[in-house]
Amino acid sequence: MAEHGYSSNSLADAVNGALQRLTGRPGGLDGSSVRAWKAGRVTWPKSATRKALEDIADLPASALGFVPRGRNPSTQAPPHQEEPDMKRRTLVGGIAAAAATAAAAPGAAGLRRIGMSDVGRLQKRFAEIIASDHRHGGQLGIEQKAAALADEALNLQNAGSATQRVRSNLYASAAAFRSSALWAAIDGRRYDDAKKHMREAQALAEMSGDQTIKFRIWSHAGTMYRHMGRPADALAANDVARNLHLTRRDPLFASLGLARQGAIHGTAQDRTSTRRAFDQAQDAMLRADPAEHRPVWMLAFYDQCELDSLALSAYLALGDHPTAEYHAHRCLSALRPHMVRSRAIATTRLAHAQLAQGAADTATATAMTVTATAATQHARVARMLQEFGAALRATAQGSSTVQTWTEHSATWKMAA
Repeated sequence: MAEHGYSSNSLADAVNGALQRLTGRPGGLDGSSVRAWKAGRVTWPKSATRKALEDIADLPASALGFVPRGRNPSTQAPPHQEEPDMKRRTLVGGIAAAAATAAAAPGAAGLRRIGMSDVGRLQKRFAEIIASDHRHGGQLGIEQKAAALADEALNLQNAGSATQRVRSNLYASAAAFRSSALWAAIDGRRYDDAKKHMREAQALAEMSGDQTIKFRIWSHAGTMYRHMGRPADALAANDVARNLHLTRRDPLFASLGLARQGAIHGTAQDRTSTRRAFDQAQDAMLRADPAEHRPVWMLAFYDQCELDSLALSAYLALGDHPTAEYHAHRCLSALRPHMVRSRAIATTRLAHAQLAQGAADTATATAMTVTATAATQHARVARMLQEFGAALRATAQGSSTVQTWTEHSATWKMAA
């Protein structure tokens, strides 16, 4: 427990997870179960529990200090020597098991022990990818870097020995990086590449058993199909995310799944389902506990602003421009500073909503606040601004507003 950073409760959770992988049913252990093992009150757990512990520790049960039932009491140490002797058995058994493993594996002598510190370094790199995505979004460089880091996480699987817990975390890290590559490809409208990342990310997530990363990948898949104009496929993919047990346990994940469902319904021109989904998403968000532990990618982006951003997208697609404008202002008024990409997208959508209501001057002034970097280097923003220019010329042809827009957009091209 000290080596791998387990508390009694976290070890119980890990064993429960291993039991579910072994038997198909989650275990019912808690911190008191682990404390009973440590105190010697339970000297030989049930066979499935022992196997789960052995998978986690990469050690036999006897090396963990457990004693089979029926062993002759005379061979055991006196009561006052039990605790130090248990430590000795653990140490000796661990050394013996490690030696046996090294002897059995050709070339294993040069392998190192992979631990949670290695996972921690990968998670720090993942946080950097998330931050870069929010600043720049959709860049090929982000996609390539995330894919390379996914390969790095997988390479660690073969770089040394590791417990089942560490291996599961390595697969989860690889899946997380691959899901960021998937998102960067979606955001950059490179859909063929996105599909390749999606398939690999889904396989890695299954091997990890991590529901949060499964949710992210399938939710991204739904967004990809929505952007591709395939709402039926988008709903099917998003439903996989929404049907994970995680969404019943944490209302914030339920809220995100519902908000993205609402955006898909907007693309499909289903007005009633769109409103219902966003009402439910708002209700779930209000029920979510802000103190709940959640992954960094979720904390970095999903809040009331993102819910309003998805509603803006949906109502814009439905042609309900006043409601779209309402959600745009709500989103932009509370966006966190690091959400640079999100601000550019929401601003561009706001300009579209204003133009559709006949406010050409206001809409143009709004669109001109988008930064040159976003306008030229973010594929989604660039396309929406091109569409805005075409709509402006169609509705206000020959006006000074069109001339102003033409001159301003020319400066973006020069900056690029």
